Amino acid sequence: MTTKNLWQRFIERFTQISIKVGNQIYLRSLRDAFAMIMPLFILAGLGVLINNVFFPLFLKGSLLTNYQTFGNLIVNGTLNIAGLLIAPVVAYCLAQNRNYKNALGTAIVALAGLIVVMPTTIQALPVGTKKLVDISGFLSYSNIGVTGMFAGIIIGLFAAELFIKLSRIEKIKINLGENVPPAVSASFLTLIPTIVVIAILAIISAVLLVVFHTDLIKLITTIIQEPLRRVNTSLPGFLLIYTVGNLLFGFGIHQAVINGTLLDPVLLINTNKNMQAFAAGDHVPYIITSVFRDTFGMMGGTGSTLCLLVATFIFSRVKASREVTKLSIVPGIFNINEPVIYGYPIVFNIPLLIPFVLTPIISLLIAYSATVLGLMNKTVVLVPWTTPPLLNGFLATGGDWRAIVVQVISFTVGVLFYIPFMKISEAVLAKQR
Repeated sequence: MTTKNLWQRFIERFTQISIKVGNQIYLRSLRDAFAMIMPLFILAGLGVLINNVFFPLFLKGSLLTNYQTFGNLIVNGTLNIAGLLIAPVVAYCLAQNRNYKNALGTAIVALAGLIVVMPTTIQALPVGTKKLVDISGFLSYSNIGVTGMFAGIIIGLFAAELFIKLSRIEKIKINLGENVPPAVSASFLTLIPTIVVIAILAIISAVLLVVFHTDLIKLITTIIQEPLRRVNTSLPGFLLIYTVGNLLFGFGIHQAVINGTLLDPVLLINTNKNMQAFAAGDHVPYIITSVFRDTFGMMGGTGSTLCLLVATFIFSRVKASREVTKLSIVPGIFNINEPVIYGYPIVFNIPLLIPFVLTPIISLLIAYSATVLGLMNKTVVLVPWTTPPLLNGFLATGGDWRAIVVQVISFTVGVLFYIPFMKISEAVLAKQR
């Protein structure tokens, strides 16, 4: 068997495995759920940006504090309830992916289940004091917000899966007949499954609280969320997963199959924690976030293909390539690059696959190094992914003009890196004709 055939078999096998991973129903539901609530996180980013970048330009003292109430309320309704949002939404998406008709009922059960496992007593800092006190009867933003996102995901999936399975058992359905309103009849059909799911979660929560003096939120955060986040958002782990996702895109499988399921949840946690810290005036903890990846590793979209378009426009004399560039440049400015990926094409184009995969890595390493050296602020605002390069860097770093310089440097390096491979691709194409 030739080396070429071995390589083709490897790619086919690797592709099949990746598709199975991406289509795994829990991962797909998770990806759908994050897509559904993403507008709220973007809104939170705008609130943080207005509060901490624009208002301080012309307001000071108590007047600034009063105006910042606007952004604080937005953050409370978005970031600070992220865990509370994700539980019912991921349950709803799972129900839809399972083709279960009562998706809304599933979401309600998941939300109730999340509240059931919340601690009954929390520590709080009364206004005007410096000593924490124990209080009961309250939900804490620390449990229902960013810190509780993984707990919301796991409890939402568990509650939904169990509820759906029980709801399909005919023997435990309570049928009131056709003479009652449909909404009432539907609620009684799922009465026993609802009771069982909530009771199981209540038993688990009670045992943890009474016997072990802890709660499920804290356990999930400590045992699952933080170790996974540290691995996937470490520089080696992040670059490896991101590279694999981009490589798959080069073979026609959208990068969301890998990146959307393995990276987005943990990167969003880092992003949201950065936004919270920036909004509170605290130390911003993380360099690697979802907006860091999108801003510095996706200039023009996956593969930083805006670099290829500029390289083609300046240096290429191939009519077909220049025509594709003319059609792709406007979408590319807004980070939409399917026209160039499938029209140039990049998919299955081995010469262009090399810069497609490596250019984002080079750009991310440049931005990471600049941040570590203190030459640029960390990313603290989740800007919409369609925000054009340069503007997105400025906004994402809380108005740091140095981020624009870093993007210009990265973009220039990207254009230069694409040029020789573009020339090779054109030479191969000319010989194939």
